[in-house]
Amino acid sequence: MDLQTTIYLVVGASFALYIGIAIWSRAGSTSEFYVAGSGVNPVMNGMATAADWMSAASFISMAGLISNMGYGGGLFLMGWTGGYVLLAMLLAPYLRKFGKFTVPQFIGDRFYSKSASTVAVLCLLVASLTYIIGQMTGVGVAFSRFLGVSSDVGIYVGMGIVFLYAVFGGMKGITYTQVAQYVVLILAYTIPAIFISLQLTGNPIPQLGLGSNLSGQDISLLAKLDQVVTELGFGKYTTSLPGSTLNMFVYTMSLMIGTAGLPHVIMRFFTVPKVSDARLSAGWALVFIAILYTTAPAVAAMAKTNLVRTITPGVVLGKADPFAADAAIKYDERPDWMKRWEKTGLLKFTDKNGDGRIQYYNDATKSADIKAKMDAAGWKGNELSVNADIIVLANPEIALLPNWVIALVAAGGLAAALSTAAGLLMAISAAISHDLVKGIFKPDISEKGELMAGKIAMALSIVVAGYLGLNPPGFAAGTVALAFGIAASSLFPAIMMGIFSKKMNKEGAIAGMLSGLFITLFYVFAHKGIFFIKGTEYLGVIGGANSFFGITPEAFGAIGALVNFAVAFLVDKVTKEPPEHIQHMVEAVRIPRGSKAVDGAH
Repeated sequence: MDLQTTIYLVVGASFALYIGIAIWSRAGSTSEFYVAGSGVNPVMNGMATAADWMSAASFISMAGLISNMGYGGGLFLMGWTGGYVLLAMLLAPYLRKFGKFTVPQFIGDRFYSKSASTVAVLCLLVASLTYIIGQMTGVGVAFSRFLGVSSDVGIYVGMGIVFLYAVFGGMKGITYTQVAQYVVLILAYTIPAIFISLQLTGNPIPQLGLGSNLSGQDISLLAKLDQVVTELGFGKYTTSLPGSTLNMFVYTMSLMIGTAGLPHVIMRFFTVPKVSDARLSAGWALVFIAILYTTAPAVAAMAKTNLVRTITPGVVLGKADPFAADAAIKYDERPDWMKRWEKTGLLKFTDKNGDGRIQYYNDATKSADIKAKMDAAGWKGNELSVNADIIVLANPEIALLPNWVIALVAAGGLAAALSTAAGLLMAISAAISHDLVKGIFKPDISEKGELMAGKIAMALSIVVAGYLGLNPPGFAAGTVALAFGIAASSLFPAIMMGIFSKKMNKEGAIAGMLSGLFITLFYVFAHKGIFFIKGTEYLGVIGGANSFFGITPEAFGAIGALVNFAVAFLVDKVTKEPPEHIQHMVEAVRIPRGSKAVDGAH
């Protein structure tokens, strides 16, 4: 069976499975629509949480970023995984004990203010809509390559699939669909990794293969990769850092607290019966997440190795000089996988010196020795552009794995993007129907009316998400990191203070959320956007790129969070403290039932 037919069959079967689950588990009440009736088994919820959280960024982009950045790409592993631990230990059990459906509802009740709830809805919508751009883009990338359609058509198909199981099933349908999507995506990620690890090192466990010797050579995979990339003018793979150490630290913190503040992940812990189940499901989710996250560094390094070996044969597994006249392959003799990915526009070749060969190296290197070799070889600059998003999806094709493995990766990439998109859409829908319509505009709405409002909000959210995927705004570069930064600077501090500071009042929380959100958006737009002042175009309105101690816009969320905390506590000091019953409620949420206050008498 040819590759395209295999892909159609595998992806089609996965879509049929998702739709079948949605029909079986459709929601019949607001409780089932918002939190799956709070009756999901902790292990199942752990799998659903893992699928919800491991987005297209985790499945498609993360290993590609690590492959391009080397050691510095580890900030995504540390930030996202550390953030999940933070969420599981500091937030999830307390929020489940509070017993509400949504994050804005918690903030509104905790800070005894509809205004606080409305601000939380604003923050949630900005973060979720920014995040969803990346998911719809991932759907478009996967469809355009594997199903032979344009990315626009792929986004339309993805919208239709999500509509079928999210609008009708609500959180109940999404939960059980995400369990199936987790199984698909984890098989799609680990099976190719096992094949490639065996090919390169003879070790079937990718995590161990990463540190093993290359087959037939007395040198480890990482040591050889270091040697090859430095010969091509790139930084050493095992030690390279993106920017300053300060930026890497702040970037990691932004991803960490942004993860803990993501509303669509937090909502998952409202779907289990008890507080203890929230803790259990958090632990199971971490196990399921760890399978992919410990495999990603191996996938990244092996993909980089195979990419260089394909373009410059013999350099990785032999001793060929990468700057020899015949070291690079001829463009006309490029492998089939390159021809297929060129059609997507994510892989591009420009013959700068007219020799018909593909020169792939770092033409911005600071090494005088490398520059001298480039000049001697007659090279005029790097000729191959490889988008980081194709690394995982193209990896099995580069390694010449069987067609069914390539098809499985296609299904996995789509499962990752669609599962997170559905979770984000659920969070947006609940914020609009439950927190705005019922909470503010029409408190007396019936359960049937609220359920209908939720489904309409979900359908409209899918249309908006599709539009943003089809027409991503100019600031959408790095949208996933920006979404984490927005959640970090706005929602995370409010949730933390709501749980751990019984004296924090509504004025402080509202001022903190708004200041954190707007200072982060300002820094982002000052870099990514275009400001118009009296008809003149300004790009460097804050003193140039990364002007705040070299911190990039994607990393600025941690700074926004500090501003949020600072403003909240300053405003809290000059305004009235919360009512007594609110302070008692906070203590009741935080202190285990049946425990006694420590007063020194016992």
